Amino acid sequence: QVQLVESGGGLVQAGGSLRLSCAASGRTFSGGAMAWFRQAPGKEREFVAAISWSSGIKANVNSVKGRFTISRDNAKNTVYLQMSSLKPEDTAVYYCAAKTQIRGRIPTMTNEYDYWGQGTQVTVSS
Repeated sequence: QVQLVESGGGLVQAGGSLRLSCAASGRTFSGGAMAWFRQAPGKEREFVAAISWSSGIKANVNSVKGRFTISRDNAKNTVYLQMSSLKPEDTAVYYCAAKTQIRGRIPTMTNEYDYWGQGTQVTVSS
């Protein structure tokens, strides 16, 4: 059974930093991708960042460029999202997602991913 378990969320002041972790178990995703999405109250779930498990190629949404960095640890089957210069508008539930196989492009749509974690709350106070 595949499980994605997120951790690292919490309450932080604007300008602060947090690092989210997503530990995958039950299978490896060596040919696939891992991603972070977020969902704020009353809004649709949106893509934040993703990384190809094999090549390390990354993609992220413009609103987090220069502030958020996605990375992976193959040995630990874990993906991270380092978030810096946090803003109140970054407040959301952050979800980890995994896609088993990719071909070329990094997926950025929610319906492209096969597995999801339960989410972790990030709250940024002003």
